[in-house]
Formats: sequence, structure tokens, C-alpha cells
Amino acid sequence: MRPLADKFEKLEDFIFRKMSETNLPGLSIAAIKDGDMIYSRGFGFKNLSNGFSATPETLYCIGSVTKSFTCLAIMQLQEKGALSVEDPIEEYVPLKIRPKGEPIKIWHLMSHTSGIPALAYAEAVIRQATKASEKWLPISSYQDMLTFMADADKWVHSKPGERWFYLNEGYILLGYIIEKVSGEEYADYVKRHILEPLGMKRSYFHKEEVEKDPDAAVPYIVAKNGERIPSTYPFGAILSDGGLISSVVDMAKYVKMFINYGESDGERIASKHSIKEMMKPRIRLPHEPFISKGVRYYGYGLGIRPDFFGYNLIGHGGSVLVSTAYMGFVPEKGIGVVILANGSGYPLSYIGEYTLALLLGKDPMELPVVRYGEVLDELAGVYETYKGTMRVTVTKRGSLLQIERKDKYTEFTMPLIPVDIEGKVKVFHAISMDMKVPTEFIKEDEDLFLIYERYKLKKVGKI
Repeated sequence: MRPLADKFEKLEDFIFRKMSETNLPGLSIAAIKDGDMIYSRGFGFKNLSNGFSATPETLYCIGSVTKSFTCLAIMQLQEKGALSVEDPIEEYVPLKIRPKGEPIKIWHLMSHTSGIPALAYAEAVIRQATKASEKWLPISSYQDMLTFMADADKWVHSKPGERWFYLNEGYILLGYIIEKVSGEEYADYVKRHILEPLGMKRSYFHKEEVEKDPDAAVPYIVAKNGERIPSTYPFGAILSDGGLISSVVDMAKYVKMFINYGESDGERIASKHSIKEMMKPRIRLPHEPFISKGVRYYGYGLGIRPDFFGYNLIGHGGSVLVSTAYMGFVPEKGIGVVILANGSGYPLSYIGEYTLALLLGKDPMELPVVRYGEVLDELAGVYETYKGTMRVTVTKRGSLLQIERKDKYTEFTMPLIPVDIEGKVKVFHAISMDMKVPTEFIKEDEDLFLIYERYKLKKVGKI
């Protein structure tokens, strides 16, 4: 048992460091292997004002991880013959949008390939609910969404099925279709046909249910200065695209169902064929890894990474700003992870990949994103030239480093683009107007030096 315990000690140290660096209030995690939840823990606070600790049972909004529940409901209804994913949405939705003259089918909404770029309704309502913006959208029902989208035909960009545009609005339309076909409200349908059969007894959509639960996390805005400000979820405005609130314990049962291709503890939620259809790559994502090779795909409410240590990593993330989520699993190896947090900080997908690497018996430092993050942490700091004649700081800004120099009258900032971070000499390009300036970080014994333009600078401290 000790090797497994050692793995989780390593994971716990990684999580604690990343939460500390990004001021994340609380986090809960569960790991699944061979049908069992083999590890679960809470970190930090579910409620800062009361000093209450996060637990594996703590509730958080899972954001866009909800999309897989919506797609699962569609697949169930297709199995019953109530609809087909090949049906044009015009058969169910009173909205006439034909991108480039072609009808949008249900599967186009499920795979974000409708041809309609994001209309940013979710961004607006989340920012309004958290008082981050004054923009007001009075969307509280499907009818409101249909009114909001009435002119969206003028916003189309490509034919359906051609290009990936993440479209939260499309998932609201899927919720509308589920209601129309099933005769049940979306939340009731998901509860009766997914949550209850899986034994997910503490997973909710409605505010009154969450407020009655004794172990619900307070959602927090993590401000630019690190302040953690109590906030709220956008109840009523977000539903079939990102409104489910759950715990990692409940979500572990959901992941187990996917690993078992539709079955959990004798309950058949969907056919093996339907689950495989959800995991099948439908469209290549337009963005590519920044520091590694590889491609990513999207299926039905699930993302697919086909190069995770030689296996398919299936998963999805979620964020409503004041709460973030990640669900990931490798069906071939029977492993999975769920991570939920009451704020935005270090990307939970990176923690998820770190966890899954450990479960596969791999060194997480083999993950480019983890290795890159460690390199950035090592290189950031204060550097000085000979006898302290000039000083610059190398700071982390998002996923990049930048060189900053300031005095009483002037200041300049230049981003550093990584070229080669694998060797003893870490090579970057500093971008200055139309120039790429070669920049090197060199380790000499215990000292770290920066070679930039005409200067050699030594790291003399942390920021």
C-alpha cells in the first residue's frame, strides 16, 4: 500500500502548492480505479468566514461538465426512438438559423459544430451575477434564449459540421429539445434518468436545494490582487449548459459509469454504443498545444485527447468563474478523476492530468504542461548585472514569462516565448517591436544566469 500512499502524498503537495500560488480557497478531489473510489480529500476552505474545511462531500457548481449530462440525456432519448441526433433542430426548436443555407442538426449542437461562433451569453450572465460587469441580459427561460438568438443567423461563420465554435447557447437549445421530447423539465429529466439511477443523491440544479444542504461551498471571486470575495452562482440563467451542482463523491459514480460504458452497480444508464458515440472524435479542435505536439478533439459533450501516455483521455472542464471543475478518465485503464473548486485558480485539468499520470504509474513531470510550469517557477525572479548596475524582474503572466525593467521615469515589458526548455540552457525569444531577441537562462552550479541582448544577469532573489 505504501507506493500508492506515496503517490497521493506527491499529489497533495502539488495541489497545496498550486492552491497557494493562485489563492484558491477550497478544492475537493476523488480518484477512481477499477470501479472504486480509491482516494478522496478536501483541501482548504469551503467557507472562509466560518473557517469550515472543504470535504469530499462538499458541493460545487460543475459548470460545463454539465454538458455531458445533457448529451447523455439526448443519447437516452435516441435509444427510446424519441429523436435522432441526425434530426434538424428546426423540427423541435422555433428558431430558423441555416448557416450557409444548411440546417443545424442535433449532433452539431452536441459537438459545437453548428457554424455559429459563441454569442457569449454565459460570459455576460456570469459576469453580471458576480458583479464583474454591468451588462444585463434578462435570460431566465428558453423563450428568453430564443428571443436573444433571433438574429443569430447574421452571426454564422461556417457550414454546420465544418468548424468548432464552443456554443453555450447551443446547449440551452438541447435542454429545450429534451424538455419538448420527454415532456419533463430538463432538471427533472436528468434527476430521474441519470442522477437517481446512479445514486447521485446530492446533485442539484436549484438554489433552494443547495441552500438546504449543510456541506455546500461558498463560491468565491478570486480577484487580481488575490482577495477572495464571497459571491453567488448564476442560478436560473445557466442550466443545461453548466448549471449542475455536485460533489466529487457523487461525480465519481458518474465517471465510473463512463468507464464501464454506461453501467454502474448493475444500473444500465445508456447502451455501450451510445457511450462510445459520445467519446468518438467528431471535430478537431482549432487550438493546438503550445509547448508540445498533439491534437485534441471534441465528441458529444466530451473532449478527447488521444496521446495521453498512449491512451485516450476523455474529459471536460467547467467554470462559472466562482467555481471550477474537471472530470477526466482513461477507459482503457479503468481510471478517472474529478476535481471541484470554489474559485478560479490553477487549471484543474492540469491537476487532473497529474493525478491520472500517477495512477498510470508515470512521472507527472513527463507531462509538458507540468514540466513547463515548473520551469517558469524556477526562472521567475529578480536578476542583476555586474555589481548590481542594472536590475530586471522576470515574472509569470499567465502561461508566459516576461522581462520587466522600471526606474523613476521609464519602464518596459517584453514577453518571452519559449523555444527550447528541455536542456540545461533554457532558450526563449523576447519580443521587442519587430525583433525576436534571443534570451537564455543558464544554470551554473547553484547560480542561475540570464543572457539577454548585451547583458548577463544573475538571479539574486525571488519576486
